[in-house]
Amino acid sequence: MEAFRFQSWYWLLIAPVVGLLLLWRIRRAPRPAAVFSSIADLKNLPVTLMQRIRRLLPWLYAGGLCLVVLALARPQSGKSESRISGQGIAIEMVLDISGSMEALDFQLDGRDVSRLEAVRHVISSFVLGSDEGDLGGRKDDLIGLVAFGGFADSKCPLTLDHGALVDIVNGLQIPKPVRDRQGRVINEAALQEELATAIGDGVALGVDRLRAANAKSRVLVLLTDGDNNAGVIDPREAAEIAKELDIKIYAIGIGTNGVVPVPQEDEFGRTMLVPARFQIDEDLLREMAATTGGRYFHASDSDGLLSVYEQIDRLEKSSFEETRYTEYTELFPWFAGPGLALILSVGILRETRFRSLP
Repeated sequence: MEAFRFQSWYWLLIAPVVGLLLLWRIRRAPRPAAVFSSIADLKNLPVTLMQRIRRLLPWLYAGGLCLVVLALARPQSGKSESRISGQGIAIEMVLDISGSMEALDFQLDGRDVSRLEAVRHVISSFVLGSDEGDLGGRKDDLIGLVAFGGFADSKCPLTLDHGALVDIVNGLQIPKPVRDRQGRVINEAALQEELATAIGDGVALGVDRLRAANAKSRVLVLLTDGDNNAGVIDPREAAEIAKELDIKIYAIGIGTNGVVPVPQEDEFGRTMLVPARFQIDEDLLREMAATTGGRYFHASDSDGLLSVYEQIDRLEKSSFEETRYTEYTELFPWFAGPGLALILSVGILRETRFRSLP
């Protein structure tokens, strides 16, 4: 929020004293240089421009002093330093972007969409709030993002900038084949590794990101549609680490167990749907959630996925506090410069054009 402040505000305490002294000096009757029996005839003489300017000199001097006092108080503008407190938790979303997330067994607005697209939509509603369902948004929560396929990668640190977080979620892509001019896949070996599912590595990285979170309650929301077939860390070991750090795991298994249509490109770049069989290791996900005192959910369609996030949205909240700092712009030159200029100009005019002889 834009703000204005005086960093050295105590200088303003002398402003009333300076004002009273100047007012007393301006109103004080000047000592006459010569005494005349009557000046009635002089009152009808025209008032010249120089006489008018002379009368303004005390007020210009007073204005200059006031500006100098304001400059000494160091006026500053910028975004205010604020301390934000509320009821929130630290949430790390660990999202599967393996090849099976391309399966077209979800629907949005009456059209078939991939599992990943449905997840993007629901996560956006969960984080920012939506009229769809019972989701009010998580504006007071620190939320981060880890994405994993065959490898785990931290996409966004814990943050209150939820707009940026949702942009990152919407930009997540499932790895694609790269073809040469003859249509041959040139990244086949790397692609197979990237399209695998390293649940343990994803959870371990998410736990690491939550470990230093300044919140009484820390939650890891794991979303996957497969079983662990890659990575170097066993998912159960990752769950044990989460338990030791008092981090709850809420595991979500999405999609249909069995055969589902998956888009696939041929050597000519054409996309076709091919049947593929995927199996969710629900026993593993239940065990991981139970180990940490969390829960397991299963969502086989968009409505079910929305319902799962509605339940997670009702998690117990805990207080947290975040301090934001912003650099301020110093404005004292805009006060000190004109103030000193006025004082100096009045002094020069009094010693030259308007000098009085005793």
